[in-house]
Amino acid sequence: MLNNKLSFTAFFTISVLLLGAMAGPLNLVQSSEALKGQGVPTSQYGSATKGIVCGDKLCSEVKEEAKQKEEKKEVKKEVKKEVKKEVKKEVKKEVKKEPVKKETTPEVKKEQVKTEKKESEKQKLADKAMAEKSRYEELTLPPRTIKTGTVTSSQDPGIGHEGHQLAIILPPSEKVYRGMLTYSASEDVQLVVLHGPLKPGEDRGQAIWTPDGETKYALTFVPVNNMAGTWHFAGNALAVHTMNEDPFSISYTVAYRERTLSDTVKSETITSSQDPGIGHEGHQLSIILPPRIPAYFGTVGFSASENVQLVALHGPLQPGVKTSGQATWSPDGKTIYALSFIDRDTSMGTWQVTANALALHTMNETPFTVTYSVATGQ
Repeated sequence: MLNNKLSFTAFFTISVLLLGAMAGPLNLVQSSEALKGQGVPTSQYGSATKGIVCGDKLCSEVKEEAKQKEEKKEVKKEVKKEVKKEVKKEVKKEVKKEPVKKETTPEVKKEQVKTEKKESEKQKLADKAMAEKSRYEELTLPPRTIKTGTVTSSQDPGIGHEGHQLAIILPPSEKVYRGMLTYSASEDVQLVVLHGPLKPGEDRGQAIWTPDGETKYALTFVPVNNMAGTWHFAGNALAVHTMNEDPFSISYTVAYRERTLSDTVKSETITSSQDPGIGHEGHQLSIILPPRIPAYFGTVGFSASENVQLVALHGPLQPGVKTSGQATWSPDGKTIYALSFIDRDTSMGTWQVTANALALHTMNETPFTVTYSVATGQ
């Protein structure tokens, strides 16, 4: 009986203790909603604070941390941008200092070939257009005049030529005469072409003819000193002359065109400049017809302040063409022309020529002056 009591007492005691242990947490859970944080200025507590507390931190703290992270990201972005800019600047500097040599790959070579072909095609089209323009100019030339006559000379009206005789074939014109004269005279004669009239200050050492001292022409005087012949000419007037006081007679036929001034028909006075050709740096050059394709066919008459050489260029030559010892001229070592260089040891004359460029030249360093008339076409 005593044992039963002791067992009951022990069981009761253990039951009370277990109930106490279980009641404690229940009381705590219930009271957790009754407590509020100390020092927090809010009347909200319990479940009403779920928008304030985020996990183990206040939501405001979480938002602040997120904001700081975003700011850090923006700072990093700005830093990266600045670094990239600086790197690009440095790279550009380095590239300018030491250009990177790219290896020529087959693909690059193909592109280069394509580019060269395109440039070649463009040049061919340009040349074709120029040829068409030249052909059009040929077709629109004024009609050729053919004139036959017999005249007797009279006293030369030029100042300083009073004791000479002159027979005028074509009188002075603002246009340029270009043609051919065939003649038969009663004595040996000289041929005369005038260029001008010159503008004030253009008479700079070239031979001059003037009837009054004010109207001045550059003079091309060709002392053929024979009674008959043929002459190709270009100028603003044409005559035949002797240095005798007695008149002479002359029969002639002249075929000519009277041409209006243009890029390929000119009558002007120019001063030479340093020859741009490699190896000619100490020489002087006056370009009359600049390089072009197609070639010119024309006649030039000139009067220079000193003896000059005649220059004609042919080309430019195709890359790889062997000139086999021919004279050549080049402004840059790449564009090469074959060179016709004629030293007549004279300061005046006429020249009928076909070439891709036409010029007058001296081997002196000092400039010279030349007055000329040139006309191209058939």
